Amino acid sequence: MKHRVVGRRLDRTTEHRTAMFRNMVTSLLRHERITTTAPKAKELKRFADKIVTLAKRGTPNARRIAYRDVRDAEVLEKLFGPLKERYAARAGGYTRIVRLGRRRGDNAEMAVLELVDRAPAVEEKDEGAKAEKKSEKSEKKAATAGKPAAKAKAK
Repeated sequence: MKHRVVGRRLDRTTEHRTAMFRNMVTSLLRHERITTTAPKAKELKRFADKIVTLAKRGTPNARRIAYRDVRDAEVLEKLFGPLKERYAARAGGYTRIVRLGRRRGDNAEMAVLELVDRAPAVEEKDEGAKAEKKSEKSEKKAATAGKPAAKAKAK
């Protein structure tokens, strides 16, 4: 019987599963968005929310406990800096799961796990770069479009 047994095994040993979640939560905190399978995303959501709650405490002991799982100093600084401030007023639910459909190779259900209230600066930079590239392309097209027409008129 499975009374009071919580969590998915995901066909892995305990050591493999905890190592995988530690790596995934570090990637999630670094990039603020990762793509994975839906069962992994559901389990990682529980794991990641606990880490963010630790960061909100902000005590040295909370930092030590978080360091057990997030072994990257740069990500730990981000966690106890900007992310702590971002989620200070939020009571929970720091992550969101968005389902993507099924993976082509093995038909596994895929999902995106992302931090809610993500920094818009990351998105704006990407959109700004795309907009600049589009404007450059349109300028080049306009410049090259005028040249053949000028040659045709000259003939």
